[in-house]
Amino acid sequence: MKENIIFRYKVIKLIRDYLGKNGFLGIETPILTKSTPEGARDFLVPSRLHHGEFYALPQAPQQLKQLLMVAGFEKYFQIARCFRDEDLRGDRQPEFTQLDLEMSFVSQKDILSITEKLMIEIAKLAKKKLTFKPFKVLTYKEAMKKYKTDKPDLRKNKNNPNEICFVWIVDWPLFEWNKEEKRWDSMHHIFTAPQEKDIKLLEKDPSKVHSWQHDLVCNGHEIAGGSIRNHNSDIQRKIFKLVGLKEKEIEEKFGHLLKAFEYGAPSHGGIALGIDRLIMILRNESSIREVIAFPKTGDGRDLMMEAPSKIEKKQLQELGIKFQK
Repeated sequence: MKENIIFRYKVIKLIRDYLGKNGFLGIETPILTKSTPEGARDFLVPSRLHHGEFYALPQAPQQLKQLLMVAGFEKYFQIARCFRDEDLRGDRQPEFTQLDLEMSFVSQKDILSITEKLMIEIAKLAKKKLTFKPFKVLTYKEAMKKYKTDKPDLRKNKNNPNEICFVWIVDWPLFEWNKEEKRWDSMHHIFTAPQEKDIKLLEKDPSKVHSWQHDLVCNGHEIAGGSIRNHNSDIQRKIFKLVGLKEKEIEEKFGHLLKAFEYGAPSHGGIALGIDRLIMILRNESSIREVIAFPKTGDGRDLMMEAPSKIEKKQLQELGIKFQK
């Protein structure tokens, strides 16, 4: 495990050096932020100064990095700490680390290119042989039809620990139908842009709208996902409404973003790459716990620090919180 942590440091240093040389600026974004509907449950932090109000820990810096594009930072990256209160498994933890990057005035090809070149450098560091170079690109439809999965493992020899295979999955549907809630859900996230040829179908037939989503798969694991983003407030509002958000909810949760778009947002897009998952694959481990310092258990506990733990009644009173029996 010590070797895993040393290797992890080397990969992160390579990422910082590579992106710095390519004109990216490392910017840290807040950890105490606002609760918004982005997929998983938020971890919430009660405010002592504002009783009854809560911060949320970020599931990803998504809105913040889009706001940085509006503010004129054309190439952003961050080794970002992210938090999701979801059911755990071998490749999930309550807190995890991702490479987060965003660029203005780019096409999907530009994002794939910069990411692919970075992955090739990381593969060299790990002394891994690439199955495909350049990486294979499949549409979502091709992957599902031929491999019955959107995370295909296309290695020629799956028993060779020194071989890795990266595959891009593109041309995704923008929405999927939620039978239980009887509404459309975003296939990637609600900030993903529809392809221009399909914009007119947003109101006519959402099932036929394709998006500018791109996922990077490595050895059958999704390790990165991104897209070209919406930078038009009218289109973004339509998508918010299609996924079931009411006007009041839209203004409360996303008014700041929509207002920023009205100042003249550049076209922009990016990708987020799971550092823990990538290191797990490169180190031939079966769980991301083996490549994280002080990981949590399968039920989200820190056995060394004995967290989560009970707190004193005085602390609860300061926060204006009272438990109901």
